[in-house]
Amino acid sequence: RQPVPQERGRAQLQTLAMGVKGAKRHLKRINAPKHWMLDKMGGVWAPKPSAGPHKTRECVPLIVLLRNRLKYALTYQEAKMIVKQRLVSVDGKPRTEMRYPAGFMDVVSLEKTNEHFRMLYDVRGRFAIHRIQAEEAKYKLCKVKAVELGPKKVPYIVTHDGRTIRYPDPSIDKNDVVKFDIETGKITDFFKFDVGNVAMVVGGKNSGRVGVITTRERHPGSFEIIHIKDANGHTFATRMSYVFVIGKGNRPFVSLPKSRGIKLTIVENMSRKKA
Repeated sequence: RQPVPQERGRAQLQTLAMGVKGAKRHLKRINAPKHWMLDKMGGVWAPKPSAGPHKTRECVPLIVLLRNRLKYALTYQEAKMIVKQRLVSVDGKPRTEMRYPAGFMDVVSLEKTNEHFRMLYDVRGRFAIHRIQAEEAKYKLCKVKAVELGPKKVPYIVTHDGRTIRYPDPSIDKNDVVKFDIETGKITDFFKFDVGNVAMVVGGKNSGRVGVITTRERHPGSFEIIHIKDANGHTFATRMSYVFVIGKGNRPFVSLPKSRGIKLTIVENMSRKKA
């Protein structure tokens, strides 16, 4: 017996109510993050980042890094062969998944070419694949997201890139930044979230700008606002969760991209191009 239209509609509604099982496995190119800078007409699909330490909107998959940015691969298959040969390391560990998400402050190393890159933001909020020396590639900066006590009262911190580090210095608080040695897995230094320290903005419309923290506005029940002054004397404000301390005083502990985190106005940009 053929089901009548009413029964067929009821079955379809029950199927819809059940929902979709599992995580989404696909990503349309038009929905991919704008900072990947994929051309709209280059195909229907974009590589969906695998589950990892960084969110989809805050990372770049290794295939986009190798194929679209560094141009070491021309096609999907070439990028796949490069990572399967364990030639690409992220924070000192070879990654064989070409969709592995590389995010802010991660160190990407290419063994064959002896090159190292740190993932930073430019002043337009896009990832700048910043080339660094081998000495600087030995460490990274990690923002503290939580300070907790584990089983048997073991203190530990959780960082922005998903690390759990046991027995930290008791002076380290939430929002501070630790200097993490990639080889040993130990904390070698830390920077307090204090007025007078240099920081980079990692979210919002000021993303990628660098400056010294001048004031901190507390708003109980709402977002705390941080005021920052850059090297040109321009002052801007952003949420506290977007501020990432990168050094002590006005000395950053990581090398910065070409713009040095200074956002120019349209007039300043034009005059610089004419000069």
